[in-house]
Amino acid sequence: MATFATSDQLLVIIDPAARQTDGESVRIAKDVLSAGAAAKVCMPDGPEEFARVLARRGSRRPVVVGDDCALVRAVTLLHRQRELAGCALSVVPVGGALSVAHALGVPTGAVAAARTVLDGVERRLDLLVDDSDGVVLGALRIPPVAAAASVEESVAARGWLRPYQHLVRSLSTRPAPTVPRPGPARLRVEVDGETVVDLDQPVEAVSVTPGGRGGVAEVEVRPLSVGAEATPVRAAGRTVTVLGADFRYRADGGVAGPVRRRTWRVVEGAWGLTVPGAP
Repeated sequence: MATFATSDQLLVIIDPAARQTDGESVRIAKDVLSAGAAAKVCMPDGPEEFARVLARRGSRRPVVVGDDCALVRAVTLLHRQRELAGCALSVVPVGGALSVAHALGVPTGAVAAARTVLDGVERRLDLLVDDSDGVVLGALRIPPVAAAASVEESVAARGWLRPYQHLVRSLSTRPAPTVPRPGPARLRVEVDGETVVDLDQPVEAVSVTPGGRGGVAEVEVRPLSVGAEATPVRAAGRTVTVLGADFRYRADGGVAGPVRRRTWRVVEGAWGLTVPGAP
């Protein structure tokens, strides 16, 4: 793990959704960071400006103040610019969805997270990259967990709440649509080219998690059970391919698809995230 010098210059990018949902935590984070380092603070109004600010960071270390969607957005942009390997990313989690940042070891309190940016260490993490050049930081699940989602939640998942506030308010009096619980799926799951489960075996769920044993993904397939619970099938490998009828998957708090085929590969130590150092 690499440590950071207090003389590092920071580029603090404050996500618009964070400013809308928790302005007080944003203010606290900005004050702590500005007091502890030379910090340039930017407040982009949309995705294009967010991308421009990040691309023009120069030698400054980028710090994202926002939720999981903002963190994924930053990692995706750096990956597609082929600059992820040489950039240590920091995040101060602010907003509604913070489970990915928390699972990766980042404190979710504004003060503790900001102090981690200043005093923490860089941890290299594995990344799942799919065949459409998308990235997955945490675990992915097929099919996605069913939930009743409000219009506001679906807008917030895009990370840019402000332009849609009028629409959200106008629809907030309508009943939120209920997403039906997904039934069993028929999928072929291949790990490093070997078939783990085929189309003739209905499955309840498939999960893929990067970084299980360094450079490989941990795969768990839960076959459809009749009566007694079926034993999960587990495998590990560097590439995972899923094929079948149109399927969706949940990754890092968002739902993608439908697709009929998707391949993920593990990139070992692909990105660096600032986490607390040893006590």
